[in-house]
Amino acid sequence: MAPPKSKKSAAVRKPQPAFAGSGGAPGARPRKAASRSLYSPAEVDEIFRRFSVQRPEPKGELDYVNAFTLLVAVVLSAQATDAGVNKATKPLFAAADTPAKMLALGEAKVGDYIRTIGLWRNKAKNVIALSKALIEEYGGKVPQDRDELVKLPGVGRKTANVVLNVAFGQPTMAVDTHIFRIGNRIGLAPGNTPEQVEQGLLKVIPAEYMRHAHHWLILHGRYVCKARKPDCPVCVIADICKSKEKTTDIPAPLVPIAPLDETFPVEA
Repeated sequence: MAPPKSKKSAAVRKPQPAFAGSGGAPGARPRKAASRSLYSPAEVDEIFRRFSVQRPEPKGELDYVNAFTLLVAVVLSAQATDAGVNKATKPLFAAADTPAKMLALGEAKVGDYIRTIGLWRNKAKNVIALSKALIEEYGGKVPQDRDELVKLPGVGRKTANVVLNVAFGQPTMAVDTHIFRIGNRIGLAPGNTPEQVEQGLLKVIPAEYMRHAHHWLILHGRYVCKARKPDCPVCVIADICKSKEKTTDIPAPLVPIAPLDETFPVEA
């Protein structure tokens, strides 16, 4: 008779799940929790005070005419540039600016309008599916609740936060690639995942600035604190910034700039 296996040898190691956004394979060691912000409350307040002077009424760069078309535009913007989405949605929204009209167009026709956008086939399917869901479950209205929004086809947490903030004025923080980069690069809200960065920003940003904080950070990341190389000489918070990558401690002049100022090269 063979000797019984020891408990140690019989134990089966359970595979560890990969963490969203970690890029790790199953079995990878879990990443550490997000670190604290490198900034004091007074420094964070000053950062957003300057952003508010620079852009008193920041606007997003996606074109839309109502909450529904904003929702569609954000769904279409995944892995696509805002300019590319706007080019496709201008004729689309002229033809269909409500869930009922969009559903009447049908998937094939919607696909024809958005063919220039990446992943257009799947996105056309989602646009029709979410239009149908809005009609059947919400009376054709876009819900003002994140838990309800993320139930819609093609709608994730970031998309829901954008719609809640832009269309309904809720103080949400939609973390895209720009905001995720800034949160970690300058140490404002370090995190391993978009949701960790989101929660970090919600903790440190003063309530009076939350309405526009999402847009300020996106525009700062798109035009100033760029992915390849931050343009520190035009940064209004260069003296406060704690990034190891910064090239100057002298802040740019704090003056209001025109919405969607095109004097900076656009980085998608």
